[in-house]
Amino acid sequence: MSTTPPPGWYRDPSAPHTERWWDGTAWTDHRRVPEAPTPSPLPPPQPGGGEGRAGATVLSAAAGVLVAAIVTGVLVLSGGDDTGTKTNTAATSTAPSPPDTPPTATSSASGAPTRVADELNGITFPLLDGWARPEFVTEDDVVMTTDGTYDCPGDPGVCHHGRVVSRTVTENAETSPEALARADIADAADDAYDRDRIGGRPFGGITGHRIVGSGTVAVAGRAGYFVRWRVTTEAGPGGYVQSLAFPSTVGTGAPVIVRFAVDAGPDGPPLTDLDQITKGIRPIGDADTGGGVGSSIGASN
Repeated sequence: MSTTPPPGWYRDPSAPHTERWWDGTAWTDHRRVPEAPTPSPLPPPQPGGGEGRAGATVLSAAAGVLVAAIVTGVLVLSGGDDTGTKTNTAATSTAPSPPDTPPTATSSASGAPTRVADELNGITFPLLDGWARPEFVTEDDVVMTTDGTYDCPGDPGVCHHGRVVSRTVTENAETSPEALARADIADAADDAYDRDRIGGRPFGGITGHRIVGSGTVAVAGRAGYFVRWRVTTEAGPGGYVQSLAFPSTVGTGAPVIVRFAVDAGPDGPPLTDLDQITKGIRPIGDADTGGGVGSSIGASN
């Protein structure tokens, strides 16, 4: 069978002082002025014949062109001045280093949980993963919210999937944590899922509720009590509301109410976050203090 030269620049048989591109099967219209000596004219491929001297000559010519092209490429890259000391080299491509991972909101440099302080009531809260210090929040006494907002499912506005509020009890003659928590839970539910401060209904209002947990619990070394509701709403998946009452660790020990509200459904934070935050409440200056009178939370869903 015949041997066909590989694609490349060869001396143009019709113009010996120029080169013409051979695409491997035929001549093309591309021509150039050679920068280096070129091999002998490429004979047109013959339809027949064996692999004899002609084939060897054609292959040698092609090899010569490739060597010339390599030499020319080296000369072009070398560029430089008369001393030949300047060489232009291609830049080495390396993958960029990944950016430093910012520290999460849940741990400090020492690895201890990041905490949010309620100076008035002398306590701190652990800032769990997915929670952040409040920003752009109009409600009073909010100590943390879930990170980010979303469009409320009811009346126009923006909502958080969770929030925690801490306040001192000043308008209730009751001092028992159980009585305080039971008296507060309905207001906590209304504030979270019924009407907002301007009369809007971000969730369309509450359509029902049921108790899913209640009992004594140790909070910052004090005996506390919690009540937890599951509320259903006209719009959206509803959520869970919890009122937690316990004596303050400072001053006269006035009662403190901590309200929790978290959306139900896959977009809300895990319900166990309420338990972890409750158990993680500490007196200011005593981050390692835990336990106390009472039992751990064991609410049902």
